[in-house]
Amino acid sequence: MKRSIAILGAALAALLPLSACGANDGLETVEINEVTHSVFYAPMYLADSLGYFKEEGLKISLTNGGGADKVMAAVLSNSADIGFCGPEAAFYVASGGTSDVPVVFGQLTHRDGSFLLSRDDERDTFDWKDLSGKQILAGRHGGVPAMTFEYILKERGVTGYKLNFDVEFNNMTAAFLEGTADYCTVFEPTASAIQAEGKGYIVAAVGAASGEVPYTSYIAKKSWIKGHEETVRGFLRAMLKAVEYVQTESPEEVAKHLKKHFADTSEESLATSVKNYRDIDAWVTDMMMTESSFTRLQDIMAAADELPSRVDFGLFVDNHYAQEVYGALKG
Repeated sequence: MKRSIAILGAALAALLPLSACGANDGLETVEINEVTHSVFYAPMYLADSLGYFKEEGLKISLTNGGGADKVMAAVLSNSADIGFCGPEAAFYVASGGTSDVPVVFGQLTHRDGSFLLSRDDERDTFDWKDLSGKQILAGRHGGVPAMTFEYILKERGVTGYKLNFDVEFNNMTAAFLEGTADYCTVFEPTASAIQAEGKGYIVAAVGAASGEVPYTSYIAKKSWIKGHEETVRGFLRAMLKAVEYVQTESPEEVAKHLKKHFADTSEESLATSVKNYRDIDAWVTDMMMTESSFTRLQDIMAAADELPSRVDFGLFVDNHYAQEVYGALKG
């Protein structure tokens, strides 16, 4: 497939190599390429700030991929140990014929994490059908954000809209602020910050409308997982502790520990973002993907004409590490 070739090409041409070694602190450095940087992924940053990774002998090194295709390119080129993005990226790679299939070993979010921004204050009047005849920045063509958004519109009978795919994922917000499109999907804390400045208005939570979708997962090559099983277990152990923390502590307390990863964002804005994600039930408590949500993702991809053929749950998802670690923590 053209997409598979593009992913492989990007791996060789567009990514800078990441350091494989950390400081001499006795910790194993795990290179993670994340699809974007957002409070949506708060548990990962909390696991770092609260010392949960360190307790497992791990240190994470984060790189912002700016799109699932680039994240998967980093995994394929061994520039990253773990990719953090939508599982659809692995489907595209497997269709290209790779033998070392990237596998999901943990799922963090099970809803879309973006909020729909309008240029006009429609907070009390917005209806999805208002998007008829409008231009929307909603993500990269073939990516889960854009496919999920279009699925929502089709379910609600919205017609005549235009999804703008001409803007890179990482540049969408800037393009919207500069005048491109009528609406834009934006992650937190950026969405709330734009609204606070009066430059846009949050009119809908996309995740509340989309239902359960395996939105963001931790993905690695089968060969890497097999050679780093204790690393995988330790990583999941730290993450599961952080997931519980973000769901039980006050948003204000959580915000204090997120500040390390969002230095330019106020604690007040971070707390608001955490609350917004709690309100839509953003995080997967046990970090296991369900087959029903996996099937729903394929339904969404098929509706967008982005699924050449149905794929097997067991080929792309390995829940047994998360099941083992979650059972031990709760047992």
